[in-house]
Amino acid sequence: LLAAEHPERVAGMVFIGPFAMVGRFGTLRMRARSMAVAMKGPLTTRGWGKYNPAYWADGGYGDFVQWWAERMLPEPHSTKQIEDAVAWSHETDGETLALTVKADLAAPPTRRDQVALAERVQCPVRVIHGTKDRITPYIDGKTLAKITGGRLETVKGAGHLPQARKPVQVNLAVREFVDGTPRRDPTVHRSDGRKRALYISSPIGLGHAQRDVAIARELRGLVDGLEIDWLAQDPVTRVLEAEGERIHPGSEHLANESRHMESESAEHDLHCFQAWRRMDEILINNFMVFHDVAREERYDLWVGDEAWELDYYLHENPREKRARYAWLTDFVGWLPMPDGGDHEAYLTADYNAEMVEHIDAHPTLRDRAIFVGNPDDIVDERLGPQLPMIRDWTERNFEFAGYVTGFDPRSLGHRDELRADLGYRPDEKVCIVSVGGSGVGADLLRRVIASFEGAKRQVPELRMIVVAGPRIDPDSLPQPDGLEIVAYVHNLYRHLAACDLAVVQGGLTTAMELTAGGRPFLYFPLRHHFEQNMHVAHRLDRYGAGRRMDFDAADPEVIAGAIAEEIGRPVDYREVETDGARRAAEKLAELL
Repeated sequence: LLAAEHPERVAGMVFIGPFAMVGRFGTLRMRARSMAVAMKGPLTTRGWGKYNPAYWADGGYGDFVQWWAERMLPEPHSTKQIEDAVAWSHETDGETLALTVKADLAAPPTRRDQVALAERVQCPVRVIHGTKDRITPYIDGKTLAKITGGRLETVKGAGHLPQARKPVQVNLAVREFVDGTPRRDPTVHRSDGRKRALYISSPIGLGHAQRDVAIARELRGLVDGLEIDWLAQDPVTRVLEAEGERIHPGSEHLANESRHMESESAEHDLHCFQAWRRMDEILINNFMVFHDVAREERYDLWVGDEAWELDYYLHENPREKRARYAWLTDFVGWLPMPDGGDHEAYLTADYNAEMVEHIDAHPTLRDRAIFVGNPDDIVDERLGPQLPMIRDWTERNFEFAGYVTGFDPRSLGHRDELRADLGYRPDEKVCIVSVGGSGVGADLLRRVIASFEGAKRQVPELRMIVVAGPRIDPDSLPQPDGLEIVAYVHNLYRHLAACDLAVVQGGLTTAMELTAGGRPFLYFPLRHHFEQNMHVAHRLDRYGAGRRMDFDAADPEVIAGAIAEEIGRPVDYREVETDGARRAAEKLAELL
């Protein structure tokens, strides 16, 4: 109607799963809809019988919207999109929705009239339609494209919301239509012949940055003239800038994942799996940024260290791969927290099943899949009912680099000399308190700060240094006399290797740095953080490292007592390999 009646206002039209009854039996469907709207009550509340305004207004709205969301999203593994659709539907109510469908339809009531209307459209048209749309049939979109002289974008296997389940294909189709950029525009080539890599390092914490810089350093030594660009965001960029790495200017368009995780956290509580599920809009944004960068510039290799958006959407859109691709991770498998019950167990298994299906469907899309660790570091758990054991599946689909500390403890020299270099006196016992690169750990810092006076009474020579990190303002923390609080510290591992005790969160990187340095430490896994409570804890148990603490049970007095018991205690950890970065780099170099 808009394009036909007011052509001067319309430059072009994109239809997604359009309600246009121009296909075969269009008139019958329109009349059936009108009858359902006019009925005082449904003859049945099964199937399409739920499509009845009287039913919505009389208490059946919740039942209807659940059915409608599931019908819109018939694709497997659509749990998050269905949840969103239901939640958004409940921002209104049945009575309001009933009024919207009882109003006179502006669209003409017969297929013949709709075809005639479509024939009047003169502007460019793009129709995007899923082949499994159970709301508006695919034939309607196909016919609409033919009548208008438009182009049909077929989304194979998609339902009524391809923009939710196949967002990359929809985004690219819309952009090509709007700006005319060919979807597979030739990438820019350089004439100097040097190899180029694009490195995407997960911004959730700082651990990935330290090991990725170490791998990149080794990789440059193996591939002459290699240029590496980083697609990264805060806090990873703090490490990269300090190391003199080149951050791609496209990075400024990335949506901040660390900020999202912080917004999902409560007092020492981060439901990691659910927070990750709710990060889906951020992930698609960041994949499209990556896609722009990779389309506009030539790279010989893409490296993604837990770059979830890159790995997921490449498997969903394998045709968009245009370089060698390597995937790194230090854990495999989403795991449910016990208090999540059967529903969370179902959700994690569903996400794991999609991962398995991706690899089965595209076994060569990852040119290298590298596990940062060893087979024994993998938990003895199953990916889900009827799914493989995590270790068995990982051994079949990954190569193992051993752990990558990002530094060689032997290069730090004698510990007494390191302490002197860092300004620590021989007669003081140094306790470093750190919670990594995100702002999630502020509550733990406050709890440990509250323990300082009690710990100082038990250990008079105690010197406690709290590292607020890059995303926590030191001025926001209590500052009792004698306590030192600092902001971001580059190469914090040097201080950890020199300390007499560390108090940390449950993140893998910091804990493994302390393990490699042979230092005693207390660690507090975040509540509901499945990786810290299961994957990381399993690995630390294997190394015999650290003393696990329960935040809920550890008041300042308990923490003070634990500090007094552990500070300076001799440890006997399993040795951490020092060649992990080199081994990972060698596997990447083979792709170049």
